[in-house]
Amino acid sequence: MGMSIPQYLGQMDIRKGVVGLATGAGFIYLLYKAIRAGIKCQPPLYTASPICIARECTGPGERALPQEAPAPEASSVGGPKGLAVERERHGRDSGELRRLLNSLEYKQDEYAKSMILHSITRCVYLLEAEASSCTTDDISLVGSMLDDKDNSVKIQALNTLKAFSGIRKFRLKIQEHTIKVLELVSTIWDSELHVAGLRLLNSLPLPDYVHPQLRRVMPALMEILQSEYILAQVQATRLLSYLAQKNDLLYDILNCQVHSNFLNLFQSTQPGSLLFEVLVFAERLSEGQNSPHYRVVKWHYNEQSLHEALFGDESRLADRLLALVIHPEEEVQIQACKVIVSLQCSQDVGVRPSSCRPSYSYFNSGE
Repeated sequence: MGMSIPQYLGQMDIRKGVVGLATGAGFIYLLYKAIRAGIKCQPPLYTASPICIARECTGPGERALPQEAPAPEASSVGGPKGLAVERERHGRDSGELRRLLNSLEYKQDEYAKSMILHSITRCVYLLEAEASSCTTDDISLVGSMLDDKDNSVKIQALNTLKAFSGIRKFRLKIQEHTIKVLELVSTIWDSELHVAGLRLLNSLPLPDYVHPQLRRVMPALMEILQSEYILAQVQATRLLSYLAQKNDLLYDILNCQVHSNFLNLFQSTQPGSLLFEVLVFAERLSEGQNSPHYRVVKWHYNEQSLHEALFGDESRLADRLLALVIHPEEEVQIQACKVIVSLQCSQDVGVRPSSCRPSYSYFNSGE
């Protein structure tokens, strides 16, 4: 027909005279704008950043670019538009991260603080140079948000500290908040907070001075492990696996009380990610109790302890492990075999697992 889209839509509007087509025209125009923006947008080059998929644009009121920088394209809604990641890639400081940190110092409501912290987290991952130029005072400022009364602010602060923990020079400063994080995780029953707090703890080496606090929160960690929120369970198991390698914490873990259905965590119906982590945990516990350092003491465990659930006379762990050897996921199969070997080795060296009668072998010769 040779007509442009606006001409065609104009004729249709005249003929039909209904509002519905105006809506349709608006949709087509928005679709056209989206396609045009997608064609013009070029993704940034990949860097070593943990995340390189998000983009940030300056908006009205944002600090202007340096004088030598080319003027950004004007957006259709007014105000300059740019790309913070692109500016950093070309050696220019966008100032976005500093602006956000400065705004966090002012009195804000809970929603505003939560959104600012979320934006800071994104900037830390995306703008490596700007994040590295931050100071320990900035870490302290973010850490102070852990005392906020609103859980969403606490969660975002934990995520921000986790982002900063990827920068080596901030790790010691972030470690100062370890006891506070353990307190939050053990006293607030919020799955998202558990995930955020445990992810942060798993990203840091835990100093020896927090071991007394770790003993106190061990029951809470075990409860999170037995909860029904997969992400929190995975993070709790990873932390417990790490702690199981500490000689002075191993007994506290093994003697921790668990539910009677604890071995359900080893069922093949569990997600592969969780199965793998609990199998690693079981292997670490088996290796720990098999170590000469641990075997020189005759340990006493309560009847509902983790030790009795996994390694006691009435444990059905062997049955669960044998079923997992044919699990569809290869890493689960391999890890199940590692636990079996570890358990058999512990029997071969005559480990005395508890004050009860000597334990029988987990796997008979036929199996």
